[in-house]
Amino acid sequence: MSQTSINPFNHDVAAPDAVTVSVNYNGTWIQVPKGRNVVEVARSQGDFLPHFCYHEKLSVSGNCRLCLFEMGAPKLGPDRKPVIGADGHPELNWLPRPQIGCATNVSDGMGIRTNSPLAVDCRRDVLEFLLINHPLDCPICDQAGECKLQEFASAYGRGESRFVEDKITKPKHFDLGKNLIIDDERCILCTRCIRFAREVLHDDALGIVNRGGHNTVTCHPDQRFDNEYSLNAADLCPVGALTSKDFRFKMRVWFLKETKSICVGCGTGCNVTIGSREQTVYRLTPRHNAAVNSQWLCDTGRLDIHYLSAPNRFTNPSVRVRGELYATAWDDTLRQAGRRLRSFAGSQIALLASARMTNEELFLSKTIADELGVTVSAIVPRAGQGDNFLRSADLNPNSVGARLLGFTADADGGLTAVRDGVRSGQIKALLVWHEDVTVSGLTTAELAKLDLIIYVGLSPNTTTGLAHFILPAAGFAEKHGTMVSVSGRLQRLNPACPPPGQAREDVAILAGLRAAATDGAGLATSAEIFAAIANQVPAFAGLTLEQVGDLGAPLTV
Repeated sequence: MSQTSINPFNHDVAAPDAVTVSVNYNGTWIQVPKGRNVVEVARSQGDFLPHFCYHEKLSVSGNCRLCLFEMGAPKLGPDRKPVIGADGHPELNWLPRPQIGCATNVSDGMGIRTNSPLAVDCRRDVLEFLLINHPLDCPICDQAGECKLQEFASAYGRGESRFVEDKITKPKHFDLGKNLIIDDERCILCTRCIRFAREVLHDDALGIVNRGGHNTVTCHPDQRFDNEYSLNAADLCPVGALTSKDFRFKMRVWFLKETKSICVGCGTGCNVTIGSREQTVYRLTPRHNAAVNSQWLCDTGRLDIHYLSAPNRFTNPSVRVRGELYATAWDDTLRQAGRRLRSFAGSQIALLASARMTNEELFLSKTIADELGVTVSAIVPRAGQGDNFLRSADLNPNSVGARLLGFTADADGGLTAVRDGVRSGQIKALLVWHEDVTVSGLTTAELAKLDLIIYVGLSPNTTTGLAHFILPAAGFAEKHGTMVSVSGRLQRLNPACPPPGQAREDVAILAGLRAAATDGAGLATSAEIFAAIANQVPAFAGLTLEQVGDLGAPLTV
């Protein structure tokens, strides 16, 4: 099988002006693009031809046989030309054997019956065969609630089992890799995982061993499926054979609320669905966006969620008095912090912001800095190793947005000016948003000389151990906002759950701090701030949040 025949990002769908052919679909003659397979024809008609092995991003294997349909071909006259009926279309001969929809491309004059007695009976029989050795462990299976075998057995199956023999047992709970468990008893041998590894990842780690009813999917000898994108195989698995070690037995999927958002693990901005319940995020799964990540998501970004529910997260605003932190009310904390800021000249204050912040938060931070007369500001750069697939070498999710909003875009991110100002004694107050200042090269001894450190963030670090004010903020799954990917695409974050305790969205914190420190008014919500950005920043000109939508909008950057 060619590894270069599959494009993991582009679904090979015919262009609007492609050559079309006339086919009879369930009794109606329609025009469809030539070469499209029957599964896709059904989808284009608002119909659904059930299938397990077929996936539009993978090669066609045709091994589950569930997408069977009844096929017709034009009758031929003595002249070997189609016989045309009274309706002006060819008369059809219906083949006695069903065909598989995934591997059958339409041609002119073809007939398709997806709901004929032959197709319905064959579909029912295929499902009965698939269930012969499948374990009856739905109550404890992680896939329950989103299992295609469950759904199809209910919608298209016989409704009862005639199998009375003992089921074949296969390996259970086999460690397939660092993030995956496989239960071969549940596997229906659709080979989606194998084709994904081979064709998309070019990692030929998976295969089928043994014969007949004893077939199992496993790793090749001396290999493990430890690929950075391995958990996509669990997404592709239509049953509960492949499961994530991280999500396994954590939560029933029907309890999860799904929220459309983006991954903030790097600058790519992969589209994701956040699965949450109450105040806990349980998983991220990829959300399809052909312009960004297709249907895939790296394991690192997918699993980087547990800090959101870490027990050491800040949940109350705090003020340091005589070296000890004390929880205080928001109004008192912001009032004290604002009063302290007013006592410094703008040249004595530095702002250390983060490219992990949203555009709205960065804009409001810049507004506060301008109103205070701050001239020194910086962004902490994060460089990593890109993989020429999805993972970006820029590990900040909003570096482009920070640059567009006026923050220093050089490799140093402006940190030199902050370090020099602190060490010379010129900088006496430091505003720190979601960063540990010590990563910029400053020591704890140098930070201890500062008269004021105000920290906005989630969790303790070296800087918070010296901060005079700690203002607990929200994580990416707990707030509204927008970010710009490294490709220049503007995309939206949406809150899946509220911040813990008394923590607040950053926009609310910054608006309160601004009111206390500069008497600035307005710009209290993300929507108001985005409107101001669109009015003042050329790259955002004319855009609204509605235009950004769920899939984002390209910017000229």
